[in-house]
Amino acid sequence: MQLDQFSADSIINIVGCSYRQGQQLLGFLAKQPSAVVAMEACATAHEWGRAISGLGHDVRLVPPIYVKPFVRRQKNDAADAEAIAEAASRPTMRFVALKTEEQQARSMIFRTRDLLVRQRTQLGNALRGHLAEHGIVAAQGLAQVKALATAMRTSSLHPLVRELGQRYLDHVGRLDREIAELDKRWRRSSKDDETAKRLQSMPGMGPVTAAAIEAFAPPMATFKRGRDFAAWLGLVPRQHTTGGKPRLGRTSKMGQRDIRRLLIIGAMTVVRWAVRKGAAKGSWLARMLAEKPRLVVAIALANKMARSAWAMLSKGEDYRGSALAPA
Repeated sequence: MQLDQFSADSIINIVGCSYRQGQQLLGFLAKQPSAVVAMEACATAHEWGRAISGLGHDVRLVPPIYVKPFVRRQKNDAADAEAIAEAASRPTMRFVALKTEEQQARSMIFRTRDLLVRQRTQLGNALRGHLAEHGIVAAQGLAQVKALATAMRTSSLHPLVRELGQRYLDHVGRLDREIAELDKRWRRSSKDDETAKRLQSMPGMGPVTAAAIEAFAPPMATFKRGRDFAAWLGLVPRQHTTGGKPRLGRTSKMGQRDIRRLLIIGAMTVVRWAVRKGAAKGSWLARMLAEKPRLVVAIALANKMARSAWAMLSKGEDYRGSALAPA
């Protein structure tokens, strides 16, 4: 990296530079007048963005998928920097909001809990598979896996199989305690957090989903309307329109996957409750359940939840409407 090659308005590709080069870069930018510094939004971009914006520059993070179309032939730092410059100069380009250190810390808690839950599921599935080879079959679900402890004690298993199976169960128990500790931390923090309490006033919105929105979502002022926030999450159908003929497909895979997944899970909980207890006659949910499959209704309800969350956070109000109420 030759810093003397950069001008004050350079678009800099700093991915993979060393600590010494990074300090040189910050020293170089500190001597320059205020300028636009654009980077690809990667794992380290937010830390770099905070450091560079602290020097008085305007930092713009471009999603890599929006930079890719501007890369010409071959792949090198110069071609990447040129593509970033071209993408950042587009008048309609969408940039990634710079995250604060607090937001990244909250997202780490969420990612850690998600990892522990996936590890617990993997251990449970592995134990069910091993014991099935020895004639002990258990249904899916964490409670059924924990019930295998009794089955292993009462059956005539090989001693080694019983010992290793107990190791699986002990590991699952440790993960249970760690996940419960993270959940307690979320609940404690949500009691004093006005934003989290406001979000949880909505049916289907729990402390985990509220924490995910606070950790991963940019300020709601970034979006002009609620449907823009829902589209940012990916809760909209994929479009393939040509010749004035609209063609809508399944929901897009783009967007914030963590919040989208949690909203759909919460919406599915509301749908299941409505199927068992019965939705109010004439309500939006009752009309949808009478015409559409449950999963389609859940995704539509998740879209409504995202729009409602935007309105609640933008206006500072608690949840007022309900898809379960009569029209």
